Amino acid sequence: MALPSSDCVMAEQLCLSDSTCNATYRTLENCALAKTRLLSLDHDSRVRCLNAELDLGNSSLLHCKCHRRMKRQEHCLRIFWTVHSSMTDGYLNLETSPYENSANEEHWKTDYNKLAALVSGSQLAGDATNPCLRATHICNLSKKCFRLRTDYASICTKGAASEDVCDRRKCHRGLRNFFEKVPEDFTKRILFCPCQDEFCGERRRKTIVPDCSFQYNTKPNCLWLLDSCLEDHICKSRLADFQQNCQPVDMSPDGCSLHNHAACLQAYMGMIGTPMTPNYVSNSSVEVSLWCTCENSGNQKEKCDQILGMFESNKCLENTIWSQMHLKQTALERQEDLFYSSSLSFQGDSASTSLSSAMSQVAEGKTQRDSSKQSSMPMASSVFSGAVTSWPSLALFLPLLLSPH
Repeated sequence: MALPSSDCVMAEQLCLSDSTCNATYRTLENCALAKTRLLSLDHDSRVRCLNAELDLGNSSLLHCKCHRRMKRQEHCLRIFWTVHSSMTDGYLNLETSPYENSANEEHWKTDYNKLAALVSGSQLAGDATNPCLRATHICNLSKKCFRLRTDYASICTKGAASEDVCDRRKCHRGLRNFFEKVPEDFTKRILFCPCQDEFCGERRRKTIVPDCSFQYNTKPNCLWLLDSCLEDHICKSRLADFQQNCQPVDMSPDGCSLHNHAACLQAYMGMIGTPMTPNYVSNSSVEVSLWCTCENSGNQKEKCDQILGMFESNKCLENTIWSQMHLKQTALERQEDLFYSSSLSFQGDSASTSLSSAMSQVAEGKTQRDSSKQSSMPMASSVFSGAVTSWPSLALFLPLLLSPH
């Protein structure tokens, strides 16, 4: 995928080739490093950092952006936060997203509809529908969707049968790979499948393997969760993107300041696989939250509530997810609904894998190689049941008054 013209990696290369820009950029690197190490800057140092940022003027480095699916994404984000590290009074304005506008991104052409048509020809016993199960079957027919879903499932479930703690960092990386590399035709339907019963809701809630990616043994304070996020360039960037694109406005008909549900939805999905990963809070609703609490927050209780309220009380996010779940279905999708039973166990996905293997043979003629791979890997479909999301309503969140890390 072609990089945006404002790509920060390219802008950095141009800057370093110019002696004046190079010197200014090196000053900003020292400023960012000091803040990362929580070193307090004296007045002269703060002025020097601010002047260095201003000296960049209208250079491409000052206005560069990054792309979620670009190579060297973390390096690109490091450059962005180096250039934007000097904030008024030392506070971080997270409402400035480092990501290129999604409208400018290249959209993939997928074979989703063709695979959905194959699934619609297979029937599972039952008298109710389970859109989450159908979405899983369709994902299993796509080589990339199946492989990356299997990858994060195997990582996120290690240690589940013992007292060992899962490797949350690797689990998060696997989740990000899935949502960044698999087309949204597949990921959105898995995350936001509309459920009308608890079987389907449980499948949706289990999509991200919450025991590893979402939950701790005890709920940490939300301020600690935010601190962990701000120490990570990807999480800090995704949070900035979320604040910008899911900013709620009470008087707006759709509840969003930018009136762009697609951008808000993408920003929400970007939070999955970060230290501030959200998820559904129950099987019977689409309410989402962070796994944290504001108890014992002392004089920072208001700030802590604000962090939690980004997801639990965000009217823009609530309306966005509701709209995605209730998109007008095509005739094909309405037909598919007739075939999927929510009475199937959300944990017993062997039926899903078997169906996928059989239908892959139809989809790819006689390529038994691919179908045998799917048959031998039941882990992916057995773990993923659900989706991540729900809707809250958010009190207007001012820029979080925390120093950048």
